[in-house]
Amino acid sequence: MPIVWSPELDTGIDVIDQQHRRIVDYINALEAANQAHDRQAVGDTLDELVDYTMSHFAFEESLQEEAGYAYCKPHKRVHELFVRRVGDYVERHRLGDEIGDELYKLLTTWLLNHIRRDDADYVGAVKATMVGIANERREKKEEGGWLKRFFRR
Repeated sequence: MPIVWSPELDTGIDVIDQQHRRIVDYINALEAANQAHDRQAVGDTLDELVDYTMSHFAFEESLQEEAGYAYCKPHKRVHELFVRRVGDYVERHRLGDEIGDELYKLLTTWLLNHIRRDDADYVGAVKATMVGIANERREKKEEGGWLKRFFRR
């Protein structure tokens, strides 16, 4: 049964929510390939899922660092452990093991729990930083460029 995105999974940070939805799409595609008993599609989708998830984690961690999120390092460690765990499944798949059902359960459980708990925890810090950056840009825009400032004298 595919994962159905629900509003309770939204973090309120649009770019992160879009990335999470894309990860869900990959997980659902992986499950569809598994149900179709298409080993090639399982492998291809798994590779795409891993690549996309790695870039998502890097992006998420950079937002946390920029925001000065207190638990950035532990959050990164959670990501690293998850990547290692999924890497084991990738290797097992390459060796011929049927990993589909087991991996789908891991991915769905881990992702939903991670979004609801771990990701929800950093949202306040990241949003505050994003608001600060937006305000700073607005102020600079109102000040104008060097030419506008020159003629204000």
